[in-house]
Amino acid sequence: MIAACMIAVPQIGLADAAVGDVIVTLGENLTPQQKQTVLQDLNAPENAQTVTVSNKEEHKYLGQYIPKSQIGTKALSSSSITIEKAGSGLEVKTKNINVITDEMYLNALMTAGVKDATVQVTAPIEVSGTAALTGLIKAYEVSSNEVIPEDVKQVANEELVTTSELGQKHGQENASALMAKVKEEVAKNGVPANDEELRTMIENAAKELGITLSDEEINSLISLFNKMKDANIDWNQVSQQLDQAKEKITKFLDSEEGKNFIDQVIQFFAALWNAIVSIFTGGQQNA
Repeated sequence: MIAACMIAVPQIGLADAAVGDVIVTLGENLTPQQKQTVLQDLNAPENAQTVTVSNKEEHKYLGQYIPKSQIGTKALSSSSITIEKAGSGLEVKTKNINVITDEMYLNALMTAGVKDATVQVTAPIEVSGTAALTGLIKAYEVSSNEVIPEDVKQVANEELVTTSELGQKHGQENASALMAKVKEEVAKNGVPANDEELRTMIENAAKELGITLSDEEINSLISLFNKMKDANIDWNQVSQQLDQAKEKITKFLDSEEGKNFIDQVIQFFAALWNAIVSIFTGGQQNA
């Protein structure tokens, strides 16, 4: 059994993990069968270090931002972090996560100071994925032997929730792109001196992306970025991770695999369009 062979380790006191090392976080309320399924989904090696995430911890970091009923009473979300070489950037993959996107995790992890790792998030059943960030940050602390400050953890979780809420109205991709765009501006030009300058930065970023934000949404983002300022986020590192993420996407699109993927997408939508046309024309062609 994979689960029986894995090594449980404390959160503090580990030596720095080496490139290729895997740290797994498991939801405390997984059944033995669910745990086995999750470990298989994560392709966890037998010697992977593991930490457990409790529902109490999930409430600690999310309770201020979303209703208790949404967090639930069971910790099921699980994840793994594979340490990559310096400068490789972050990559996120998810399974059975139906609200939080890969890009949302990516943005929040950058805020928390996580870097140069391949991240996987999964659950035995479909879940929102909001609580998974708690485990990911915990795993990174284990892997790096660093303690991420509490205010940084809080603001990273708030960012994830805020982006998710924006995604429900404006689309998940738009919400993630907006958050990344504002971060990029802050990293390049520095944190605005006051709320009005921050408002202008947010509005300009939204305009460039074709997003119309309400006053409430803008105020929410102003509050979030002010908290980031107070938490002393390492914006240079955030900028580096954003650049590396862009580079990975560019390389993928230029690769043979990326080109094949795009061709498949085009073929899919062409077939879908033909099917729709067929429905409305009854399969008959014009004379």
